[in-house]
Amino acid sequence: MTEPDPPPDRSQSFRELLLQTLSAEPLTVRALSQAAGLSERDVFNHLQHLQKSLKAQNRRLKVTPATCLDCHFIFQKRERLTRPGKCPVCRSTHLREPFFSIED
Repeated sequence: MTEPDPPPDRSQSFRELLLQTLSAEPLTVRALSQAAGLSERDVFNHLQHLQKSLKAQNRRLKVTPATCLDCHFIFQKRERLTRPGKCPVCRSTHLREPFFSIED
């Protein structure tokens, strides 16, 4: 019987990796998920924690809101980081995901 492969060494935590990635350019949760090798749900959890941690450093997580691609409604007042399910105006589910970045 062979032993399982050890997990890959990580020199950075997931949050450090997200912080570094978001400092470079705005990205969607899907892109962050692929870059970090995490599920999208885990990325949302890390982003919520990162949002609180950045406040202590006088920085902030900038959220470019989701937009309806049919009627161009912008989800300006949405506080949740997750992607909305449908547009409140036209009920379309054809939405552009929010983008996240770090702002000093």
